[in-house]
Amino acid sequence: MPKPESHSHLDAQARWALMAVALGAFCVQLDSFALNLALPVVRDALHGSATATPWVVSGYLLAAGSLMPLAGRLGDVYGRRRMLTTGLALFGVTAVLCALAPSLPLLVAARVAQGAGGALIMPVGLALLTHACPPGRGRRVMGRALGLAGLATVCGPFIGGVLARSVSWRAVFWLTVPLVVVAALGARRAAESRDPDAGSSLDIVGAVAATGVPACLARWLEHVAAWGWAVGAVLLGALFVRAERRSPAPLVDLALFRNRPYVALTVAGAVANSATVALWYVVPWTLQQTAGWSVRDAGVALVVPAGALAVGGPLAGRVRPAVAVPVMALCLAAAAVALAATSTCGTGTPALLTAATVAAAALGVAGGLTLTGTQAVVRRARAGEASGVTKAVMTATAGAGLAVTGAGAGGGIRPSLLLPAAVCLATGVALVCGLVLPLVHGRVPVRALVPVRRGAGGHGTGGRRAGMLRAGGRRLGARRAGGRWAGRRQAGRRLSGERDGAGRASTTSTEQAGVGPRRAAEPRWRAPVGPGQASTGPAPVSRAPGRRAPVGPTWVSRSYGYGSMAGDAVMR
Repeated sequence: MPKPESHSHLDAQARWALMAVALGAFCVQLDSFALNLALPVVRDALHGSATATPWVVSGYLLAAGSLMPLAGRLGDVYGRRRMLTTGLALFGVTAVLCALAPSLPLLVAARVAQGAGGALIMPVGLALLTHACPPGRGRRVMGRALGLAGLATVCGPFIGGVLARSVSWRAVFWLTVPLVVVAALGARRAAESRDPDAGSSLDIVGAVAATGVPACLARWLEHVAAWGWAVGAVLLGALFVRAERRSPAPLVDLALFRNRPYVALTVAGAVANSATVALWYVVPWTLQQTAGWSVRDAGVALVVPAGALAVGGPLAGRVRPAVAVPVMALCLAAAAVALAATSTCGTGTPALLTAATVAAAALGVAGGLTLTGTQAVVRRARAGEASGVTKAVMTATAGAGLAVTGAGAGGGIRPSLLLPAAVCLATGVALVCGLVLPLVHGRVPVRALVPVRRGAGGHGTGGRRAGMLRAGGRRLGARRAGGRWAGRRQAGRRLSGERDGAGRASTTSTEQAGVGPRRAAEPRWRAPVGPGQASTGPAPVSRAPGRRAPVGPTWVSRSYGYGSMAGDAVMR
């Protein structure tokens, strides 16, 4: 059984880690969106073209999203504190270069390098928090950091627009420099952690392919008609799978994608993130273009929805891993209703802002739950790898949020949130039908909780898993086992009676026949398979003497090497 959540206070190193990750995530998200409204000012100041100026934002997002799988694995291999400090230093130096850039090409180059620093900060920071906090506290602490990052996501465009028009667009970068310095000092005081089973080698081919897939996918989602990017993503994805299967030290263990709760939370988080992007595009557009509000008035009106989105992170940290997928489905359903209501409300009315606030709160919880929940359903040693994949998927698919609203369609078409609402609702229904209902009815296969044996290179041996269990199969196996023992006892009594009638001793005959009752020291549940052998009987589990196997819905990693809570267990 999993241990109850610990309520001990954070030690000094964990508090330093929290401060470093929270400030780092705030800076990464702030610089992701602060220049959205300031791009016209940047173009006029640097005399750039209309086609090159958007790369100030796109280059940063592409670099950050595509490098996150590699960054997460670098933290697992070479140390998470070291990589977080490196990422913060790179982010701060490139922020200074962006603030001093004399031309648009140099600004774009500095922004790409800044995105690389942001890629190191996010997944490595989340993995560092997972290891720095006591068991049971990591989700809540991570929720606080994500809440601050969510606040920067929403307030970034407003802050950037105000600074660009009142001070200078360069002030956006100068603002993050002191925050990054403080975060780097805090990171140096955090405890170091890494994957103890990881070697010193790195899968270069897998790293190149893993970097190219999110980049091609993001470009295709921004320009759906350009199918060349989609073909490139498919080809690089095939190369990535081939390289990871053959590599002795893969960048991403493909067994991660057989972890059903992890995959479900990651896909749902990508949908929630895309819907959030769509919400923060459509609502300000509606207030400004239809209701005639100014940029400042629209920004002030969005303070309450922004606060609701930021609160979602801490709330997600309080959700237990056992109910992460059902809560995610509920959040997506609530967001779907609120998004649909936002599209049907009158412009400039309190109903519009109320619906936007509800949608922001639901999507905030869903986005935070994606990161906290996925960290809880994977093995702690590979937390950086898992968070890197999750963040890469969420960043690469963010552009789909604008595509489904009809933005840029032209012809005076008003962007709508009806399609994002439908996608959220469909994803929520898929989660319920794919995981929640099979779990309730006992049809979700789980793995036996057996000790994990380590072999060369950190991979498990054949005795890693004794077999596969089902919630209903455990009860059936117990009944069958009890029936077999009862039959043996009755056969032993009959044999003993026959030998008593013949004048022979009855105390040893049943033992010689091998059908007598169990000895008291024998375990109640015995595993009939050895290392490397296949399981053919029902419910083979090694248990302590007299202890019953747990019965009830249990989610366990379907792959070796992934799991938390002192073993391969993922959720209970």
